[in-house]
Amino acid sequence: MKKVLAFLMLTLSLTIFAQAGTVDTAQIVIPNRFNNAEAMQKPYVIMISADGFRYDYAKKYNAKNLLKYSGEGIRAKAMTPSYPSITFPNHWTLITGLYPSHHGLIDNFFYDYQRKEAYAMSNRQNAEDGSWYGGTPLWSLAEKQGTISASLQWVGSASNAGGMRPTYYYPYHEKFTPSEKVGKVINWLKLPEDKRPHFISLYFPEVDGAGHHFGPEAKETEIAVHLIDEAIGNLVQKVNHLDLKNVNFIFVSDHGMIKVDGGNPLEIPAMLFDKKRFDYYNSQTLLRVYVKNSDEVKKVYKELKINKTDDYEVYLDKKLPKYLHFATKDDRYNRIGQILLIPKAPKIFLERDKRTSVGKHGYNPRIVPEMNATFFAWGSEFKNNLVIDQFENINVYPLVAEILGLKIIKPIDGKIKVLKKIVKK
Repeated sequence: MKKVLAFLMLTLSLTIFAQAGTVDTAQIVIPNRFNNAEAMQKPYVIMISADGFRYDYAKKYNAKNLLKYSGEGIRAKAMTPSYPSITFPNHWTLITGLYPSHHGLIDNFFYDYQRKEAYAMSNRQNAEDGSWYGGTPLWSLAEKQGTISASLQWVGSASNAGGMRPTYYYPYHEKFTPSEKVGKVINWLKLPEDKRPHFISLYFPEVDGAGHHFGPEAKETEIAVHLIDEAIGNLVQKVNHLDLKNVNFIFVSDHGMIKVDGGNPLEIPAMLFDKKRFDYYNSQTLLRVYVKNSDEVKKVYKELKINKTDDYEVYLDKKLPKYLHFATKDDRYNRIGQILLIPKAPKIFLERDKRTSVGKHGYNPRIVPEMNATFFAWGSEFKNNLVIDQFENINVYPLVAEILGLKIIKPIDGKIKVLKKIVKK
């Protein structure tokens, strides 16, 4: 297992952050924060994300602990990620209850034409700058209402987005093993009552890394699933030994994974290489086009549509299906672009002489079911032995707020009525 773990840790940098030089692994603690009297009586919520943990992985690879706990508590048939089904947009959706077009993280990489700056998930300065992030993340909501929170490398948790960072957090790096992360969560829960976090967010990248490098059907992906399943079993066991009252676990993922046709990629239309007229942003499962002269948009759209192949669709941004919430009227930060080229799975767009990974995500989950994510929940606040239908991930935010008794202070896209039925009270 140690050799397998070491191998999986080596694969992660392709899909998360590029790291160079010395990595600081120290915890950051915001001083002089305490739970108020009301907060100390609240339940605990440990919200866990396993990046790329497809909706069917637990059964497919017999993740015994997750099947056991979700069988005793709540198991969704699937959870629908927001579009595009990409890591940063969906982690920020889960933690804010907003669609990507509404919170601004519309991709892992994008350009803001008002700021005249580029955002890249691999740029730590970007990742920790809260001015890029819209919405109020759950840890900020909790802190503003006197409830201590902690985060272990959730997207955006090292930033001041929403006005307040978690009291305890770790900037992103890839040095901690799943077991070490479990230990840090337990250390938080051993803190004195007035300093103990009641909301904890925890992130695991291993399954996504394996899925990208080897594909969703690979033995390495199965091993990664078991690695995370073992960590969850270890976490629950150690939490139980603490004898805390009212502890709740929510296990989610940001998206699924599919094996793509990397050997026969789609060619990017040659006209888009004209930098005087266009910028384009290629995440391979979605190509966004920004037309610099807005008067040309319709003309360019028609030309792209006439010359396209049957392997992809061309949309004016404002004509994208409404249910994706990714059209012009949704684009609060003007970051999406006016024209979208959307490959039909398993096709991807790929620049010449560029390499790609075996597994990908980003496709429309309503059309490509392999994009669907996981939702399991168990603990004192949840009903028992309940299987629920598929739902959108925007609804996790109001669920957590409901359990923790937090007042949602700004409008969100999620609705508590969607998941109210899974809570006992």
